[in-house]
Amino acid sequence: MQTRDLRVEAIKPMLAPAMLLEQLPLSEEASVAVSRSRQAVEGVLNGEDDRVIVVVGPCSIHDPAAGLDYARRLKALAGETAADVLIVMRVYFEKPRTTVGWKGLINDPHLNGTYALNDGLRMARRFLLDVVEMGLPAGCEFLDPISPQFIADAVSWGAIGARTTESQVHRELASGLSMPIGFKNGTHGGVQIAIDAVRAAAHPHSFFGVTEHGLAAIVNTTGNKDCHVILRGGDNGPNYDGVSVRNTLAALEKVGLPRRVMVDASHGNSDKDHSRQPAVALDIAGQIAGGEQGIIGLMMESFLVEGRQDLRPGVDLVYGQSVTDACMGWDTTVPVLRAVAEAVRARRSVRMATPVAAG
Repeated sequence: MQTRDLRVEAIKPMLAPAMLLEQLPLSEEASVAVSRSRQAVEGVLNGEDDRVIVVVGPCSIHDPAAGLDYARRLKALAGETAADVLIVMRVYFEKPRTTVGWKGLINDPHLNGTYALNDGLRMARRFLLDVVEMGLPAGCEFLDPISPQFIADAVSWGAIGARTTESQVHRELASGLSMPIGFKNGTHGGVQIAIDAVRAAAHPHSFFGVTEHGLAAIVNTTGNKDCHVILRGGDNGPNYDGVSVRNTLAALEKVGLPRRVMVDASHGNSDKDHSRQPAVALDIAGQIAGGEQGIIGLMMESFLVEGRQDLRPGVDLVYGQSVTDACMGWDTTVPVLRAVAEAVRARRSVRMATPVAAG
């Protein structure tokens, strides 16, 4: 009598990571760019660089052409604000779903429920390479523990989402990833699980994984010291205000972690209303301008066209508009990013004007 795979309809071969990396290699020039952008992010995290990281871009990539259109615009703005802001494009291919829904470009690249994962992996990697070769750092959420083998070499910053921050698997995964990682607070708003995740990911771990050739393996990691907390609000309300930020920084310091936090202007902090993101971002900019050194970054969901749309059979999609969470439009995003850059300049002035205590 068969006792396994009773609820499995089919198991299909998956492209080996090594094969995809060979088909779509990261060039030497692009690998240098990824390395330098990771070092730049680390510099901000460690206080060696007084800029602010801004992770901004679509909620998810569903149309590579529109995504690259956005990337080209963002690249120009990144050059304009480079002295004050380190811009990382949000390049999300995997979407955690509370119940059901489109699960992202890797899982369903043709947007029709065919789940052509091998096609999705190729499309995702090609898109990442295009962004990196443009000279723009890319940031991804890591949801599936296997997917980093296919794309992580081109990623400069990563996130573990609110639904998976408490997951031991994802904390172990983060301990071995080669880039800085942000852990979001839980969906209910609790920050302690994100703090615990940062502590756990800093330590070595051994866990199940796969090799680049797709073989089951035991992975031993050294730990990732470049992790941080992301405040994204929750069911109990937003947590981007000055009191919440200071309380989080104090909680980090209490357990011996660096006083650094990134703030997400969307999700619970905007009450899931994309039109409120600019106000949230400007509040955070005000805290930065006031001299708050612990805010090292900001996240925003932004695309070419504001709002969102549903995937409907036979209905053409609006070019450059999200099919997952609603986003700010490009015309709204530009002045916000410029305001953040101005806030960083103001923070420098505050810091320069503050007398240094005698030793």
